[in-house]
Amino acid sequence: MLTRERYAQLLESFSFLAGASPPLATEMRGTLRWARLPAGRNLFQPGDRATTLPLLLGGAVRVYLLGRSGREITIYRFDRGEACLLSANAILADHPLAAAAVVEERAEAVLVPAAALRRWVGEHALWRDFVFALNSRRLSEVLGIVDAVVFQRMDARVATLLLERGGNAGPLRITHQEIAAELGTSREVVSRIVESLAGTGVLRVGRGRIEVLSPDALAAFAAA
Repeated sequence: MLTRERYAQLLESFSFLAGASPPLATEMRGTLRWARLPAGRNLFQPGDRATTLPLLLGGAVRVYLLGRSGREITIYRFDRGEACLLSANAILADHPLAAAAVVEERAEAVLVPAAALRRWVGEHALWRDFVFALNSRRLSEVLGIVDAVVFQRMDARVATLLLERGGNAGPLRITHQEIAAELGTSREVVSRIVESLAGTGVLRVGRGRIEVLSPDALAAFAAA
C-alpha cells in the first residue's frame, strides 16, 4: 500500500492518474507498491515473465538486447515519469520478455502488479490511453534505432552518441566498452573510431573519459 506522500509523488510524475475516480484511486493506493532500485540491479532478462510494471519516480533504467555473441545494443531508456513498454506488453500479452533491463541510476519506482494492470487497462480509459501512448512513443524510438543501425555509418553513430550525451558540456565519463554496448558493436571498432577522431583534433581521450574539443566539427562529422 502507498502512503499519502508516496501517492502524491506518483501523481506528480504520472499526472494522468489524477483523473482516476475516487474508487479507482483508493484501489490503486491499496494495490501499488513502492520500491527502491539500486544502480546495477538487473530488472529482467530475456525469457523472464513480467510480474510488475515499474513506474519510475526517479533514476534511469536501460533496456537492451543481448546477442548470441555477447554484444549488447540499447533499445531505449526510461526515467522519471516513464514506464517500460516491454514489461507492459509482456504483461498484457502474457508472453515472456524478449530483452534485458538494468538500473543505470539509482531509482525509485511504484510497481503495478501484472493482474492489476490487466484489469485496469480493461476497465479504465486512462490506463488504456497511457499504454497506447507508451507504445507510440517507444515505437518511434525503436524505429530511430533501426534507421541508425541499417542506414548510418558506425563512425557517424559514435559521433552522434557523444553529442547526445552532452559532448559540449565538458568531459564525458564514458568508456569505449559502454559506447560499444550502447550501439551494438565491438569495443575495438569504437576504439578505432574514437582514436581517429582524436587524431583530427575533434576529441581528447583519457582513461574512462572523452572530451569534445570541437562540437561543431563533431556535428558535421555525424551528419556526413
